[in-house]
Amino acid sequence: MATGELNPNHYPAQRAAKVVQHYLNTRYGSPYRLFGLHRVHSGNAEDVADSGRKYHLEITAQEIISNTTEKCSAEVLFPRVEQQGSAQVQASCEELLKVNITAQEEALYQQYKNSPNLVSSQYLPDSHGHIDPDMRPFWHLGIVASSFIMLNESTENTLYNMAQVANITQQATENDQLKFDSHILLHDMVSQEIIHWKLLFTWSPPEGVKVLKMEKLPHCHNCEKPPEIN
Repeated sequence: MATGELNPNHYPAQRAAKVVQHYLNTRYGSPYRLFGLHRVHSGNAEDVADSGRKYHLEITAQEIISNTTEKCSAEVLFPRVEQQGSAQVQASCEELLKVNITAQEEALYQQYKNSPNLVSSQYLPDSHGHIDPDMRPFWHLGIVASSFIMLNESTENTLYNMAQVANITQQATENDQLKFDSHILLHDMVSQEIIHWKLLFTWSPPEGVKVLKMEKLPHCHNCEKPPEIN
């Protein structure tokens, strides 16, 4: 891997910046707040003795739902392979957090906290790219939850996108969290494989998304092929 100044359009800088997106989602994501990578302006990489490789980035991050952007600085430290840890990220994009979503979150929470029917859906989006408007917040929750996987799994040699929420089912709970069991499809951009993960996570407005369990499912050549994502 090269050190020093990086081409912002090439894979090393793009991969590190994508990890920042996943970090922001795990920290601040919700049914009404999602983060994306809009642009990488500059980047450089350095070897850090006994720790790994640190990337210094200037990026524009995007809050997708409100379509607001902010230029911010970030650092991503990928540990050495033998250390087997996840990337460490520092980023501050405070402007993207200023859109007030409290009322929307609370309304969604109360609707499904008190409903006698537990919500369940599959194929978000479907093979035509369609999502029922009522299910869109749960698609967003699936994206946020999948960022926990991608943040944990990302290395200097990976590039992941969330392809689809194959299914998501609300679970009964006796505490104040909404609880969901989900099957997530991730697109490995390097191998072009679709990777299946099972996720158990909770959400509430004050606590945000908390992942309780993540499990990578075995690759199966004979399994039913998921719908193509347009």
